[in-house]
Amino acid sequence: MKKLQQCSVLALTLGAACPAFAADFSFDRPGSGIGTGITPIGQLAWEQGLPSANYEESTVNGVQQKTTTLNADMLLRTGIAHNLELQLGWQGPSWSQVKQAGKTVDEDGLGDVSIGLKSAIDLNDENLTMAVLLEAVLATGNDGFTAEDDIYALATAVSYKQSDLVDTSITMRYEVQNGDWAVTAIPTIGYKLSDKWSGFSEFVYRKAESQDYEYSLGSGVIYALNDRTQFDASVGVVLSGADKSYQSGLGVSYLF
Repeated sequence: MKKLQQCSVLALTLGAACPAFAADFSFDRPGSGIGTGITPIGQLAWEQGLPSANYEESTVNGVQQKTTTLNADMLLRTGIAHNLELQLGWQGPSWSQVKQAGKTVDEDGLGDVSIGLKSAIDLNDENLTMAVLLEAVLATGNDGFTAEDDIYALATAVSYKQSDLVDTSITMRYEVQNGDWAVTAIPTIGYKLSDKWSGFSEFVYRKAESQDYEYSLGSGVIYALNDRTQFDASVGVVLSGADKSYQSGLGVSYLF
């Protein structure tokens, strides 16, 4: 679910968005994949979870365990060159609650940070767009809220505009952590519901080295207040494994 973004925030100018670019730019929230839009040079996109949530029911040593996690993940994006943006992300402040055998344990802490570069690839097709993201997730978070080891990833996204109402895309993510590789494929369909409302549905498939296959479904809606501001809500369910796991998220995004 998404982690990187921009360092040179203090150097940005908060000018008005270029009208000619409004049709090309897109926020990366919500969803597990990445978009193909690039932030204009000298502008800042702020994408904030309000928060993201995860609920899981599992069995540990024959005893049922229920875990709820909340985190206010944040993503900053700024254009640094033509078709190139810098990203800085933070999993944000996090809180978890574990219930097992009549006992409840609450914990809180800070999540990992990430940094990345995303570039748009010109395919000379007005309906077909592509972007490539290089990302490093730095395991700087507190115990229980960190990936423990740094993650280095390469992600590609290809999007095709089927019509004014429907577009399809697929994100492929390849990552390595402590010498172990993993690949994730995220096909997505987006659909326009009205002038301000749109929705999406996605399938997430992941295979990590020496791990079982993982797959899940997600869907959500987006409300575009204007060219600069959007609100989103999404839900998801993990379909693999014996445990029950659900995700949800609320978010807001703004282009300065």
